[in-house]
Amino acid sequence: MIPDKLKQTDQNIIELLRDRLSLQATSELPSPEEQLAYIAPQLAQAGIPEFVWASIINSHAITTQSSKVNNVKPMQITIIGGLGRMGRFFTQQLLAAGHNVSILENDDWQYADKLLNQADLVLISVPIERTVDVIKRTAKYLAPTTGICDITSIKTQPVAAMLAHHPGPVIGLHPMFGPNIKSFSKQKVVVCPGRENHFFQWFLDFIKSEGGELIVCTPEEHDQMMVIIQATQHFSRFSLGVFLAQERVDIERSLSMSSPSYRQEIDIVKRLFAQNPNLCVDIMLATEERCQEIRFLAETYSRLATLVEKQDRAALIQEFETAQTFFTEEKTHLKALPTIFNQRQKKADEPQINLQQL
Repeated sequence: MIPDKLKQTDQNIIELLRDRLSLQATSELPSPEEQLAYIAPQLAQAGIPEFVWASIINSHAITTQSSKVNNVKPMQITIIGGLGRMGRFFTQQLLAAGHNVSILENDDWQYADKLLNQADLVLISVPIERTVDVIKRTAKYLAPTTGICDITSIKTQPVAAMLAHHPGPVIGLHPMFGPNIKSFSKQKVVVCPGRENHFFQWFLDFIKSEGGELIVCTPEEHDQMMVIIQATQHFSRFSLGVFLAQERVDIERSLSMSSPSYRQEIDIVKRLFAQNPNLCVDIMLATEERCQEIRFLAETYSRLATLVEKQDRAALIQEFETAQTFFTEEKTHLKALPTIFNQRQKKADEPQINLQQL
């Protein structure tokens, strides 16, 4: 039997949660991170774990986002590659928001005139190696007022192709998540403005209203960052997975006696190998810069392995301390990546675009 005091406490909590939901729905509140930082000292004083309050904040954000009425008029959207995994995600999200979504697949080009010419927005969601060719083919059918957007994981070539072949609104997006998620909530989307950026404001506002975080940069900066964020990380985990399979490691047995960090790393590797192999390989091979940086990483592995083989303890400690200094000096860390890229690629820095310019 539930004690009366607990019942009354729960009732009080319900009423307070109702008031909080109402406030969240009618006010422009700070981000969940800011809300949590503000309340953290009080939580600590009361002995309440932060994850409890974070759960309340995030669930409230999702609830109010899903209950908001979309005031933007329904748009006619065509997604090229809409039956692919990421294409299906965007299709579902846009349909749920009340937009009209059509899908154009490889066998549907006989309907391209109708599906593309009458669209307000065309999203291109196809494999990396096909993106530029599809952009060129698509542009022939578009009205000058139609917006075109690609969502692949490289940006310089696709955005340049869209600008060259379509005179209307252009933007490049890179969703920084896999297609298995259920919403934009707490997910990052990189935005590379192209032309007539105001045209896409409704689309960007929609992503933000669903809890997404927009990061704005030039296509060049995006591709430089993705060399490290995606390509070398994929190669590192790809290599570990191949090694574990090659050695026929008993993964389940190893997990039974492992540390949390090992379990986390194995989980990441498993998710990588649950994907389409073409996607993983294309991410590594997408640009010459990615291939070159992977080669540099492989050379680092080889150099360190040689030190291990020689049992050169002093040299390994020196390597460790050099990296340790890098990670403990925040200013050095923040400035190092552009310096590395500029030295290797000899490209001038591009100014970052403020989101408010859109």
